[in-house]
Amino acid sequence: MRHAIAVLSLLSLAMISADARAEVQTKTITYQHDGHEYRGFLAWDDASDAKRPGVLVVHEWWGLNEYARQRTKQLAELGYVAFAADMYGGGKTVDHPQEAGKMASIVRENVNDWRARAIEALDILKAQPQWDGNHLAAVGYCFGGSTALQLAYTGADLDAVVTFHAALPVATADEAKQIKAKLQINHGADDSFVPMTAVAAFRKPLDEAQVDYAFIAYPGARHSFTVKTADAIGIDGLKYNAAADEKSWAAMKTLLADELK
Repeated sequence: MRHAIAVLSLLSLAMISADARAEVQTKTITYQHDGHEYRGFLAWDDASDAKRPGVLVVHEWWGLNEYARQRTKQLAELGYVAFAADMYGGGKTVDHPQEAGKMASIVRENVNDWRARAIEALDILKAQPQWDGNHLAAVGYCFGGSTALQLAYTGADLDAVVTFHAALPVATADEAKQIKAKLQINHGADDSFVPMTAVAAFRKPLDEAQVDYAFIAYPGARHSFTVKTADAIGIDGLKYNAAADEKSWAAMKTLLADELK
């Protein structure tokens, strides 16, 4: 009887130790772009030493905040090594919409540098020992979704790009032909910040180039529909939508599982 109890105790301790080891690990990675310091956020699950696909995560216009970090950790929980880019430098984040808009505008006004910042972050992800050396995706929210699309327009070697409530920069005909990734655009059907004319302009070069993409519009969803704190910001047009959040995350999971294998 004592022997059985001892064995059970040892098994329990082993399980507890395994659970303690098998969890998402994170660290800040400092890197350089154009002489400035950037602070990205890496997450991976150490339950396995196996190499795994990499996912670049790009934040909203608020900067690399806790929301972006949480999404990065969720991707790590799914078995990817995920790296959240710092698109502003210095890990800077803001809470006021006017400041956020100004910071995003500064980045967007120089498209070449905007893309270069994203490419630099992707290179940091590719340098991580957890990456399998083959499969890559980019996932972005709002400003970050636009950034992920800009990255795709460069012909970056990505298997998939997923956007959530992104502004939709229009590719040139040549840029559309360069896209290697399968695109998934998760869009709020009632997003007042992205009118139907913008959607049509975005889709036109993709259709003409026969790009492999899915445009998913969620009925009743407005801008920032994946962000639970969106309603508290006090901007008309920003609203969390639980159904669209859940469905878009599930759609992303399916695409990544299909393309990153």
